[in-house]
Amino acid sequence: MASLNQNTNLLGIKNAKHLLRRSSFMYTKTLIDQYALLTPNQALDLLLSSSPLAIEFPYDPFPTSAPDGFWTESTALATSFSGQSRKGIFVSGWWWYNAINSPTLKYKLSHFLSTCFTVEKNNSGTATEFYDYVRLLLFYSYGNYKTLAKKMTLNNSMLTYLNNTVNFKTAPNENYAREFFELFTIGKGPQIGVGDYTNYTEADIVQAARVLTGFRRVSARNVIDPDTMIPKGYNQFSTHHTSPKTFSSAFNNTIIAAATNDVGMDTELNDFVNMVFNQQATAKNICRKLYIYFVKSTITPEVETDIITPLAQDFYANGYEIAPVIRRLLESQHFYDLDDSEATDETIGGIIKSPIQQISEVCTYLQATISNPNTSPYDFYYKFWSLFVHTSFLTGANMILFDPENVAGHPAYYQAPDFDKKWISASTLIARYRLGESLLDGINRISGNATIITKINISDVIRNSNIISVANDPYILTSELCNALFAQNPDTDRVNYFMNSFLLQGLANYYWTNAWDSYLSSNNNSVVETRLKLLVTNILRAPESQMF
Repeated sequence: MASLNQNTNLLGIKNAKHLLRRSSFMYTKTLIDQYALLTPNQALDLLLSSSPLAIEFPYDPFPTSAPDGFWTESTALATSFSGQSRKGIFVSGWWWYNAINSPTLKYKLSHFLSTCFTVEKNNSGTATEFYDYVRLLLFYSYGNYKTLAKKMTLNNSMLTYLNNTVNFKTAPNENYAREFFELFTIGKGPQIGVGDYTNYTEADIVQAARVLTGFRRVSARNVIDPDTMIPKGYNQFSTHHTSPKTFSSAFNNTIIAAATNDVGMDTELNDFVNMVFNQQATAKNICRKLYIYFVKSTITPEVETDIITPLAQDFYANGYEIAPVIRRLLESQHFYDLDDSEATDETIGGIIKSPIQQISEVCTYLQATISNPNTSPYDFYYKFWSLFVHTSFLTGANMILFDPENVAGHPAYYQAPDFDKKWISASTLIARYRLGESLLDGINRISGNATIITKINISDVIRNSNIISVANDPYILTSELCNALFAQNPDTDRVNYFMNSFLLQGLANYYWTNAWDSYLSSNNNSVVETRLKLLVTNILRAPESQMF
């Protein structure tokens, strides 16, 4: 029986690694050791805290003669800036750098919310409006999902992306209304008739589109939401549909009274959102998304009954507050696979890593020397993030951050039955397999062989960072690297394979011991660096390293 009962044991190393990987983009030996001594409840207290931004605003170092700099804070119209696509890439780099420097749930949850309320950054207005969209996700990552659904309706990026800014009473546009039902909130449910999807009907989309008429994008960013202090769109009553809206039996034939002025449009929107979130199906649909993102993609009938249903009841009863529902899930026995003895359904190691998960783990655990965006913005934003991470790695791995191929998002988060298996294909393997090699060499081995201004100096890391307990013992060294970079600890045969094939290369154990001791005494790392790079490259390429 799957169980949401609280796991009250100390986490230990294995479960600490599991929790950190699933809840944060910051994965370090120090954090693992700290969390291993905590219960899940104590760990969640830390994970649900807030930390200051490592970099407060995104920065554009172009044009190099007179940089646009902190353009998001400028009073000039966002549309007056050139290089909008470039700036959008820099916004995603700003988010990522903060994510890998924050050992909290805020960034995992904000990314999860982006898979629910999807936009494509290159089709959603200016880069500045995209920045406001990302900030809105961060603001509500510990907040209220229902409130976010209201706020997202007037988000300038979303208004542009799903065409609601051109939703007029004389020509209603159904794009946003359709996705609000299908993707953002209640979900379709099984189709039971022509235009009837159980949870709503095509006629409900027509009525919802009328509710949503008259909300307009404002490019000047001079309309500020008082709750978030983030720019938003505005209400234009002259283009709003002013008749009552009658919904189907799926919503108990609810009639929403028409607004009589621009202020009344907010009331009408609130009534519509309340109607949708008053359905238990809405809570269940969102909880299924949470489960697929944070636990695993397989939702069995047992999981639906024992995990999704009670979790959704809590979510509903708590008014769609996000923090309590994610806390209950990540503290549960089920999350740590302690509720059964079945060895074939392991939660730990049960998800294929997304590309952003993969690069975040490698960079944080192996301590890549990433340029500081505050002091070297050109090196970080352009040379490393834009040219290497965005253009080579994420594009090659089919996960451009905050820019999926369509409104449904990345198939790995929604497309049954494969889900996360979608991350692995013939077209994505080169980027995934050459990521470690690129970071260890400081060279783009995925494409072009240019410097990436970022490097993992592996011998220095192992010597100085305390990630390995006995570095001159080849078995301990290999075992501890595998244990850290794999979800499940490998057996002796697997450790010996990596040790003998890549570290020792047929030589005796004492060869490595002597080589490492010689490095410590001479500070010449030419021998150990080469062998360590080969070892770590192949550990990172292993199938076990693709899972978390």
